Order: sequence, then C-alpha cells, then structure tokens
Amino acid sequence: MIFQRALLREFGNLALAVFATLFAVTLTTQLIRLLGQAAGGRVLSEAVLALLGFSALNYLPVLLSLTLFVTVLMALSRSYRYSEMVIWFSAGQSLGAWFKPVLIFSSPLVALIAMLSLFLSPWAIEKSEEYRRQMEARDELARMAPGVFREATSADRVFFVEAIAGDETNVQNVFITQIHQGRLGIMVSKRGFKEVAPNGDQFVVLLDGRRYEGTPGTSDYRVMDFERYSIRAGTREAQAEDLSTKALPTLALVQARTNANLGELLWRISLPISALVLGLLAIPLSFVNPRASRSANLVFAMLTYMVYSNLVSIAQAWVSQGKLAFATGWWIVHAGMLLVLALMFWRRLQVGSTLGRI
Repeated sequence: MIFQRALLREFGNLALAVFATLFAVTLTTQLIRLLGQAAGGRVLSEAVLALLGFSALNYLPVLLSLTLFVTVLMALSRSYRYSEMVIWFSAGQSLGAWFKPVLIFSSPLVALIAMLSLFLSPWAIEKSEEYRRQMEARDELARMAPGVFREATSADRVFFVEAIAGDETNVQNVFITQIHQGRLGIMVSKRGFKEVAPNGDQFVVLLDGRRYEGTPGTSDYRVMDFERYSIRAGTREAQAEDLSTKALPTLALVQARTNANLGELLWRISLPISALVLGLLAIPLSFVNPRASRSANLVFAMLTYMVYSNLVSIAQAWVSQGKLAFATGWWIVHAGMLLVLALMFWRRLQVGSTLGRI
C-alpha cells in the first residue's frame, strides 16, 4: 500500500507537469493562429478569446490521453534508469504488479476523456461554429479594422478604413474597390457611416468622396465626385448553415447513422479506449537499459503512439467512406494494439524473471 500511494503521488505530480506543458504549447499555437486570422481580418479581434476557449475544450481529450501515456512512461522509465526495477524483480515481484496502480491512476482520466469526447468537445465545436456564423453575419462596416484591407463576404468588394471616429459606425478616409457588371470601380471618401434601412438591410454611406470607374486611358473611363454614396453591406438575416459532423451531439450521430456520422462516432469512442490502452502500453514500453541510450525507448514509444493514432484515423476515414463497417472498425485497431501489448508484456516478463535470478 505504501508503494502504491507513493507511485500514485508520483503519477499525479508528473501528470500535472506534462499536462501544463502540453496545454501551454497547444494554447500558444492556437492563439498565434487566431491572432494571425484577426490581423488578416478573417476573425474579429473580440472573438479571439472565445474561439480560443472553444478550441481548448476541443483539444482536451487528445491532450489528456497523451498526458496519461507520457506520465506512466516517464515514471516507469525512471525506475529502470535508477535500477529500482532490478530490486523490484529480485524481491520476487513481476511487471504485472504495476497494472493495478496504473489502472487506478488511469480510470478517472479515462472517464474524463470519455465525457469530454462524447459531450463537451462536440458542444465546444458547435458553439465555435455558431459564434463564427454570428461574426460573419455582421455587416461589413462592423467587421472592419483600421489600417487593414478587408474583403467583403460576397468577394466583389475590398474595404479599407484609416481610422474609426467615435463609435464603430463612423469611419474616416475610406477606400473601397468594387467590381460591378464587369467594371472596376474605386471609391475614396473622407468619412462614412453605417445606415440601416427600414427593411433591415445595411448600407455603408460615403460622404464627400470621388468614384473612379473603368480602365484609365479608355473612352469609357469616368471620374465622378459625390456628396453621398450608399453601398449595400448585407442583410441582417444570417444564412442558415448545417452543423458539421464534428459539431453534432453524440446522440444525433447514433440516431442518424450515415457513414460520416458513424466515422465521427468511431473517433469519439476511440479516444477513451485508446487512452486506456496507451496507459497499459507504457508499462512494457518504459523499459530502459541503464547502460544503453536513455532516449531509445522514448523514441519508440512516440512512434507507437503516432502509429496507433494514425491507425484510428484510417479506420475513421474508411468507415466515413463506407469501406469498413462500423461494427468492425470501432474495435479492430484497439484489439490489434492489445495483442501488441500482450506480446511486449510477455517479453518484458521474461526479462524480469531473468533479472530476478541474477
């Protein structure tokens, strides 16, 4: 019992450090990506934090699974490295005695991964897509950022404003290029504002500006000064879009058993199962020869993780494409990895019995 409590304490401390590192790297990567999109005008600056939170919830199951694998691997590798395993085997204990503490440590993490994968991650993706649609449904002027060229949703106009005066509805030094009926038009204005028509349509109104239309040097090239020029920026009604498969609740995937839905269901089920299998795989993979390279087992363990993850992705793709039945696809990869686990465990037991006789 003392050994088990000490081992669980070590697992817990290592897991916190590993998860904090993985989460920080993932969060930083996603933040850089979202800030790049915000700088390019594809995402509103005020939406960055919300989208970052939804993205973090989406990645949590994979991060926790990898945390479980790396934690068990590092803890047991340390025991091999400092010859604690030799003492363990000499005392008549086998490698199988590590199963119980690893399962005790893994069980709450696997349950959390299952809850995240089946319920919270789809909810986060749904909210992220809904939030993005709401942002896209906003009018062009509201999505402008000073000093940034912004392409309109219809892709036939490019907006540029130098500054925003007062609230978000008033802008200064506006530049707009527009293609209408095959003719290029360029409008520049000292100031502009947003106007909403009685029917809900939104317009960008330019004041005290000039419009250039056509190709310079041709007979139909025109330059016009205007006091007021209105451009339709869009309608208040957002276009209805279907949720992606990743955003559908798990119950909806079970009820609508299309190939795409079954493929997504396979992925969600595989996350907690693979986390448990990886935690057990870390026991034989943690073997380190103190006289050999200390990083060889880590490289092999990471390759094993990548192969396992890619095989699950292949099974998901085949189920989504109808090439593999869901009844076979959801378990066949895990069964194969359990067979690998049994073979590796048998080999390590032989090594352990040999060390115990020395």
